[in-house]
Parts: sequence; C-alpha cells; structure tokens
Amino acid sequence: MADIAALNRLLEPEVESLGYRLVRVAFLGGKSDPTLQVMAEKPSTRQLDLSDCEVISRKLSETLDALEADGRDPIEGGYRLEVSSPGIDRPLTRLADFDDWKGHDARVNLADQQNGRKQFKGSVAGTEGADILLHLDNGEDVAIPFASIHSAKLLLTDKLINATAPLSTEGADTIQTVED
Repeated sequence: MADIAALNRLLEPEVESLGYRLVRVAFLGGKSDPTLQVMAEKPSTRQLDLSDCEVISRKLSETLDALEADGRDPIEGGYRLEVSSPGIDRPLTRLADFDDWKGHDARVNLADQQNGRKQFKGSVAGTEGADILLHLDNGEDVAIPFASIHSAKLLLTDKLINATAPLSTEGADTIQTVED
C-alpha cells in the first residue's frame, strides 16, 4: 500500500516542526480497514494528550492532502489517519530508545533467528555500538544487532507504570460535560 520508510522520511520533519518526536509510522488493518498509524511524543514528557494528537493530525492531514492534490500522493487508495501516543508499553523503534528505557523489561522479536531464537525477553541493559543489550530472565546477557530487530516493545510492569505516570493528575477525577 505505501512505502513506510518513505512515509517516515516525509512525516518526521512535519512532526518535529511542531516540537514533537516521531516514534513510529505503521500501516495497520490490511485492505479491509487501512489505517496509517503515527505515534509521536513530546520529547520532554514522552507523552501526548488529546490536543497534541489533534495538532499533529491536522498538520499531517494538510501535508498528505497537499501531496495528493499535487498528484504526488504517497499512499495508494483510501485510509484512516490515526495519531496517538506510544502508550505505556511503547514500541522501541530507535537505537537510543534502548538507552532511554534501560532497566525496564522488553520483548524483542528478530527478523531472523539468533542463537536458535527469534524472540528475547528481559531487562534492557542499554546499547553498545549498534547492538542492544538485554539481561534475559534466565540470567544470560545478550547483545543483539539493532538492524536485526523486527519489532521491540516495553512490557507492562509496576516499575514502568511508575516511571511513566502522568506529570500532573490535576482534574483527572473531574468529568467535564459540554452543553449544546
């Protein structure tokens, strides 16, 4: 449907121009419900709120619509645009993510087997050169070439929940209603 690497190169500067950091661009839903998913975050908080998602969505819609109007649509056919925060159990998409989330548990899936395995689970121990380091649940330490990773994400733990708690919970217990 679309070249994800090209979309990433196209959308990243647009997201950054607004003061956010692009986390991931993906196409989900297959042919029945094609969805362009864009995950982003504020560099200072690693979070987004609804108004942040709206700002990013408007900017990306304008950019993609302008390309389509100019006959240079990077996406064939119809799709939905979904802008979201990466969430607590976020994907790890950049080498630097493995330094940023050192000490937290992650699951790493490889494109091809390494040491007879395609999946590793353990505590992120950072990076060394172009390798990510994991301390596995069995006590073993492994170095995995970042380029061989198919997907990686943090695992939901109490430690992660505490590390990603909202900066402010003011108003969280108040429901606001809008009258017509």
